[in-house]
Amino acid sequence: MVKVARATQVELETAVQALRDGELVAFPTETVYGLGANAKNPEAVRKIFEAKARPTTHPVIVHLDSARFLHHWVREVPEPAARLAERFWPGPLTMVLPRAYNVHDILTGGQDTVAVRVPAHTMAQQLLTAFGGGIAAPSANRYGRLSPTRAEHVRDELGDTVRIVLDGGECQIGLESTIVAFDGARARLLRPGAVTASQMREVIGELLLGPDLESPRVPGSSPSHYSPRTPMTIVPTGQIDAQAAALSEGGRRIAVLAQRLPLKAHTYVTWVNAGRRPDQYGHGLYANLRTLDKAACRRILVQEVPPDERWDAVRDRLMRAASGVSEIDVTGNVAILP
Repeated sequence: MVKVARATQVELETAVQALRDGELVAFPTETVYGLGANAKNPEAVRKIFEAKARPTTHPVIVHLDSARFLHHWVREVPEPAARLAERFWPGPLTMVLPRAYNVHDILTGGQDTVAVRVPAHTMAQQLLTAFGGGIAAPSANRYGRLSPTRAEHVRDELGDTVRIVLDGGECQIGLESTIVAFDGARARLLRPGAVTASQMREVIGELLLGPDLESPRVPGSSPSHYSPRTPMTIVPTGQIDAQAAALSEGGRRIAVLAQRLPLKAHTYVTWVNAGRRPDQYGHGLYANLRTLDKAACRRILVQEVPPDERWDAVRDRLMRAASGVSEIDVTGNVAILP
């Protein structure tokens, strides 16, 4: 069970004042830690992009403490969006809606839409309520790298660029929010997360899957994202032991992220058993990849996850983490490292 943490009054007052002063504040949500700035202050939001080395065309999510403040940020709420908000907010669901006319381009990447969410984490709710406004917050890490699920991850990666880091313990879910966009009454899933397509269809009926040419740009949509620094390859389930053995020949250090223990021990293989439950695996994914990234290995091999919907969010993150770094050939074999 993840401990529910609350900020002290002093911590809250310090964080709120930092936001009002145009500074950055990192805070926990149930998904990952966010790097927050006053969403009404364009210069403060620009500091997020500078700290993360994030392209300014990449939109950020505006976090609110309640759906009652949606009208400050969006100009219309389609009826399916209202139903999803009633069912899943506060929670790990981000909705992309037509932006209000006063919403600055820095939040939207110059698009006519804005991404909004009401997080469920107790400390995030404390901060948002005390601040009394929207907080723009992507994940609190360098752009394209592993998202942080603990306060120490934020400190390790961003250091003194963040004025305050509120420590709410380990994030309960550990993967970024589901993102759904709307074209009128038509809803389209753009990023899988803890709220699944099946759950949303139970509420709104029709749901389109994946972006089309008209879909807005959204956080986490880059082909290569959520990546460790160590080259990473996804390996078919039945080949993970053989690939680990082959690549570690000659004393090469290899890391493995799997859903089970190895069939036998290998001297030069660092093996993490992340378990067979998708919620447990997702909760520990980024922390496990950070651990393996620090193991001074030549490559991280990741056992392919099952094809069912419960693994969609994990599969999406793994595919992006491996994209552009290493590939499996048509036989499922990984090239032997020099």
